[in-house]
Amino acid sequence: MKAFIQQQLEQVIVLLQKQQIIPEDVQPRIVIDRTKEKSHGDFASNLALILAKPAKKNPRILAELIIKNLPSSDIIIKTEIAGPGFINFFINPNYLEKQIDSAYASARLDVELSENPQTIVIDYSSPNLAKEMHVGHLRSTIIGDAVVRSLEFQGNNVVRQNHVGDWGTQFGMLLAYMEELRSKGQEIKKDLANLEVFYRAAKCRFDESETFATRARNLVVELQNGNKECLELWCEFKEISISHCQEAYQRLGVSLERKHVRGESAYNDDLSNVIIDLEKSGLLKESQGAKCVFLDRFKNKEGEPLPVIIQKKDGGFLYATSDLAAIRYRQSVLNANRVLYFVDARQSLHFQQVFEVARLAGFVKETTTLEHMAFGTVMGADGKPFKTRTGSTPKLSELLTEAEERAYELVKEKNQDMAEQELRHIASVVGIASVKYADLSKNRTSDYVFNFDSMLSFEGNTAPYLLYAYTRVVSIFNKAEMDMDSITQDISFSDEKEKDLANKIMQFNEIVKQVTKQGMPHFLCSYLFELAGLFSSFYEACPILSAPTDTQKQSRLKLAALTAKTLKQGLSLLGINTLERM
Repeated sequence: MKAFIQQQLEQVIVLLQKQQIIPEDVQPRIVIDRTKEKSHGDFASNLALILAKPAKKNPRILAELIIKNLPSSDIIIKTEIAGPGFINFFINPNYLEKQIDSAYASARLDVELSENPQTIVIDYSSPNLAKEMHVGHLRSTIIGDAVVRSLEFQGNNVVRQNHVGDWGTQFGMLLAYMEELRSKGQEIKKDLANLEVFYRAAKCRFDESETFATRARNLVVELQNGNKECLELWCEFKEISISHCQEAYQRLGVSLERKHVRGESAYNDDLSNVIIDLEKSGLLKESQGAKCVFLDRFKNKEGEPLPVIIQKKDGGFLYATSDLAAIRYRQSVLNANRVLYFVDARQSLHFQQVFEVARLAGFVKETTTLEHMAFGTVMGADGKPFKTRTGSTPKLSELLTEAEERAYELVKEKNQDMAEQELRHIASVVGIASVKYADLSKNRTSDYVFNFDSMLSFEGNTAPYLLYAYTRVVSIFNKAEMDMDSITQDISFSDEKEKDLANKIMQFNEIVKQVTKQGMPHFLCSYLFELAGLFSSFYEACPILSAPTDTQKQSRLKLAALTAKTLKQGLSLLGINTLERM
C-alpha cells in the first residue's frame, strides 16, 4: 500500500513541476508512515512540508494542490490535511479485504520478491577453530542467519561465508600438542572431543616447557611453508573443530553448512598479491619496518594518521590483510553487489579502515556496498559480559542444554500426562527458540542481559508467547476439524478488531524489507509480538466458531488462518520452528 501511495505522489510531483509550482530540479524523498490514530486515517505523508520551501508556498496550500492533483482511485477513499500540512490517507476497507484474500491464497503471503535481486555475501558466525563455540558466538550466528533467510525469501542470491579463524600462531601450539599426544600413542580424536580442555592443556605445555614452545613456533613456520605432515595435522584438527561447530548449528537451527566454511587460510595465496597491488596503487608506506596504509580520515590524539598495518616487520600478515584478500575474492569471484559483516561492534574501527583501503585500492566496485552489521555484547545480571559462576565464558552447547532442560521442566509442569518423547521434543523447540528469540528481539546494536527466566516466560515479547499464539490458532482449526487452507469464502469485515488485525497482517511485506535493508531482525520480532497481541484482542471480541452467521465464521477463520501463516513464516525467517501444541 505504501508503494501505491508513493506512485500516486510521484505522479503529482511530475504534474506540479509541469505547472511550474515545484522546480524541476527538486526530487524529494517521499516518506509515507502509518498513522498511530485511526482518526488520522491509515497513512500520512509530510511531502507538502518538504516541498514548501522550494515551491515558496504555505505547506497547507501546497497540500491542497497535492490532493487536488492526485489521480482518482478506488483505493484511497478520502484525504485530509492535518496540522501544519500533513496529508492523511484513508484506505477503502473493501481493498483491505481483497488484500487479505490475496495474501491467504499466496504461498508467499504476498511478500514481494525483490525487483532487482542482488548477490549478497554474508560473513557471519566465524568462530575461532582453536576453541569451542561459546556465548560470544551466539549473536553473529543467529542474527546473521535471520538476515540470510529474509534476504533469500526476497529472492536474492545469498552467499553464506563462515570466515572461521583457522590460521595463526596459536595453531603451532595446538599442532605441537597433537604431535606430542600422537608420539605417546594417544587417540587425538578422543582428546579433541573437548576443545576447551585440549586448548588449555596445550597452553599449559606451551607456558611450562621452553622446548615445547620452541617446537610450537617452528611448527607455525613449517605450516606456513606448506610442510606436508604439518598440513595433515592441521587439517585433522580443523575438520574435528568444524564438526563441533556444525553440531552447534544443527541444534540452533542455523542454515550454515560445511560447504559455507571459507576460513582465513583460504586467502593465504593472495596475501602477497594484496601487498603488490597496494604498492602499485601507491597506498603502501613503510613505518618502523612494517608495511602500512595511512588514511587521513583516521587520526590519533596528536592529529596524525593512524596506520593500517598490512605486513609486520617480520613479514607476518594481519587480520586486515586477510580481510582485504577476502573482499577481493567476494568481488571478483562471487560478484557481490553487497557484503554484510555480522561482527562485534568492537571491530568497528577495523572494518571502517579495511573498507576504505579496499575502495582506495580498487578492490571493490563503486556500486558494491560493504556494511559492518555491528552488534552489542551478551551481558550477565551484573552488567558485565556474561560469564559462568566460575568466571569462565559459557560454552554454547552447555547453554543450549540448560535452556532445553529448563523448558522441559516448564512444559512438564503444564502437561503432566504428556508422553516423554513429546515433552522432550517440545522442550527442545521451546528452549532453543527462547535463547534465539531473546537475542533477536533486542536491537542488534545494543547490549542485552542474558536471563533464562525472562526468555522462557509465557508473557511478554518472548518465544514461548509467540509459539503459544500459533498453537492457539491451530487448536481452533482442530476443534473445527478443518484445514487452514480449506477456506474458500471471501473476507468480509464486521468488526473494527478484524480490521485492526488485517491491517497488521498486511504490514508483513514492509517489515521484511526493513529487516533486509538494515540487518535488524528485532523489527520482525516486534511485529510478530504486536500481531499476536492483536489476534488475542480479535479472539476475545469476535467469536470465531460461534460467530452469529456462517459468513462471519468463515471470514474470521480465514483471518485466523492468515495470522497463523504469518506467525509461522515470520518465525521461520528468524530460524525458529513452530509447534502444533504445547
